[in-house]
Amino acid sequence: MRPRTLRTALATLTAGLAAAGCLTAAAPATAQENHRCSPTVSLTGFSDALDKTTYGDTYVGNFSALAPDGRGSLAALSDRSSLFRLDATTLRPQSVVPLADESGAALDSEGLVVDRDGTYLVSSETEPSVRRYSRDGKILDRLPVPDALRTAPAGRARTNGSFEGLTVLPGGRTLIASMEYALSGDSTGLVRFQSWQRQKDGGFRPAAQYAYPVDAGLGVPEVTALPDGRLLVLERGFTAGVGNTVRLYLADQRRATDTSGIDTLTDAQQGVRTVRKTLLADLVDCPSLGATAKQPQPNPLLDNIEGMAVTGRSEGRLDVVLVSDDNQNAAQTTRFLRLRVRL
Repeated sequence: MRPRTLRTALATLTAGLAAAGCLTAAAPATAQENHRCSPTVSLTGFSDALDKTTYGDTYVGNFSALAPDGRGSLAALSDRSSLFRLDATTLRPQSVVPLADESGAALDSEGLVVDRDGTYLVSSETEPSVRRYSRDGKILDRLPVPDALRTAPAGRARTNGSFEGLTVLPGGRTLIASMEYALSGDSTGLVRFQSWQRQKDGGFRPAAQYAYPVDAGLGVPEVTALPDGRLLVLERGFTAGVGNTVRLYLADQRRATDTSGIDTLTDAQQGVRTVRKTLLADLVDCPSLGATAKQPQPNPLLDNIEGMAVTGRSEGRLDVVLVSDDNQNAAQTTRFLRLRVRL
């Protein structure tokens, strides 16, 4: 890291440490009441500490996914083929590993799971694909993907609209990836979730698909499994001159119809049970806590929120961290949010 870059990064990080502390310390009950986004969700802090910083020669940003990585660390995936480990308390980068496909080309890496053996499962919406990487970034495996989910013309997925979210259910046997947008031919309001089942040899094979009813004009950038097998789902959209919409849903796919054998999904399809969802919070209703925006936003707290991880739980409450993808754009911010979610 060059001296000037180091001073800039440390100055920015120091300025954000108070906010970063909010990412780990529980807010008092009175603060939680004042910071409510909804009856079930409270905002307990935010941090812009990493915005427009570098780690060595690597830009810190473009974050598309988060996952707890053990030993007080948080794995943060950049969609520019970089995988960071961050200190969960200060957000200070601890290491970065470059990722690539089998030919050495960069990925549009979007979803992340830290598997039980410490390896990384990473989804890319380039093909789309799900690959397993070692801790030092070597490709170990690649999961099979149903033909219909491939990006057109090979399949029916739209460019930059395929695998975004990735999560593993409790027990580690079922992996789920969320498409961001509907397949060509499907109703625009129904997004497919693809699952895989772990085999005895540790690999995964494609299993059930589910139809998730997404809000009009929004896509699904992230899904995160909960201890009871349900999912937290982020829905997100952007309108020029207005800003971002970010909504957090509780979703239950356990009684949904397996749609893997259904070629075309319609809104009123008989015999198809979609994933059941319940709105937990529309983040436009959260307090801004002094946050500022670099472009028009309905709430200055909002940005291009794309990554999510559950970092703790107690007495029916979950600690959830969100992060925005700044697209390495001067008009956007790399921002971490912490929510307290009561289920």
